[in-house]
Amino acid sequence: MSWFALQLRSHHEKIAAAALRNKGYEEFLPLYSCQRQWSDRVKRIELPLFPGYLFCRFDPQDRLPILTTPGVILIVGIGKTPVPVDDEEIAAIRAIVNSQLPAQPWPMLRCGQRVRINAGPLRGVEGIFTRHKDRDHLVVSVTLLQRSVAVKIDRTWVLPLDQSPESLLRDWYSNGRKDRQNKV
Repeated sequence: MSWFALQLRSHHEKIAAAALRNKGYEEFLPLYSCQRQWSDRVKRIELPLFPGYLFCRFDPQDRLPILTTPGVILIVGIGKTPVPVDDEEIAAIRAIVNSQLPAQPWPMLRCGQRVRINAGPLRGVEGIFTRHKDRDHLVVSVTLLQRSVAVKIDRTWVLPLDQSPESLLRDWYSNGRKDRQNKV
């Protein structure tokens, strides 16, 4: 069975997730921790990384129990045809949530370099490398939802996907040889 994104009524993410779990479905509601200021106190709360959405694994031919779940508006897709979310995107979001690194919702990026994390708790996760407020971030997107999540990372963990370590080494050697030839 594939993962599907469900669009939910505003602020019904946790209610819908609990209802789906009680119906026996595997659901995934990625949350992040943040501080909120009230007039009398500051409190740490958990909010959805994708407000208004959650992910659920089910057979798309048997979707009526999903659609009758409290808070569920629709199954994200093209017209009335549900479109599954890529398993690699779900795995990347799970890795971010399980890493305990600070994560937050992030606008969908169309430009930037695709990278793979080679070290640390996110090893193997692919996404887009970006800088924001002088800090390095990995942005992982769920294409179907046109939403993204950013997580702070160490620049030394990152390897560009468009270049293998072997090609980087080859480029370094060939550039060094050109520099030496120009000096002669």
